[in-house]
Amino acid sequence: MHLALVLVLPSFVWLGFWQLGRFERTGAPQPRPEQAAPVPLAAVAAPGERLTRADVGRLTTVQGTFDGAAQLLVADRPNGDRAGFWVLTPLRTADGVALPVVRGWVASPSDPATAVPRGTVTVTGRMQPPEQSQATAPAALPAGQIAMIRTAELINRLPYRTLYDGFLVQAEQRPAASNAPAMVKADATEDAAPRAFNWRNLAYALQWWIFAAFAVFMWFHIVRDQVRKARTADAEAAREDETAAA
Repeated sequence: MHLALVLVLPSFVWLGFWQLGRFERTGAPQPRPEQAAPVPLAAVAAPGERLTRADVGRLTTVQGTFDGAAQLLVADRPNGDRAGFWVLTPLRTADGVALPVVRGWVASPSDPATAVPRGTVTVTGRMQPPEQSQATAPAALPAGQIAMIRTAELINRLPYRTLYDGFLVQAEQRPAASNAPAMVKADATEDAAPRAFNWRNLAYALQWWIFAAFAVFMWFHIVRDQVRKARTADAEAAREDETAAA
């Protein structure tokens, strides 16, 4: 019995801490392993459907033509210690659906790098989810500028009935542009926002520790009963000896 407790108790305690570690890890963004090659857009997103958490940050490639007439500038985007704009250009794919692409960063709306490449291009980058709404309404912006990249807002502003959800942060374009905006670094994690904890793992941890406490309780209860029985037996034996001596 004592050996069983020695073997079981550390196992229960270790399993509890293991489940606690899994619970803590679920609340942190998980880095995505490096991909050997980008995947086609069709493997990541579908027109009109929400971008899943698992596909955020995936290295993706897509072919199409940039729609310069629908290009927008995303205001108040830093590049180091300089404020500027993201250049957001819809990429019209073969199925007629547009994918918003952040082609890069410029310091001012008049930057020559905002010029849109012509012809068919192949773009590679990382998919990002729509940005979260600001707590306060942004100040009024000039025409052609937006404060956040939100799919619902883009549908109302762009001449497309359907868009791919989220946006692609461009890392490479073929053929390369002669005067391209400065590259924007995309988040390669599954999700930059805090993730929800998996409370089931915490419940499992508590369960294992309850098992450990119960094992100690049962061991104590059994040992106590054995000690009581031994004392009772000794007392009865002593009385029998006294009776026999009398």
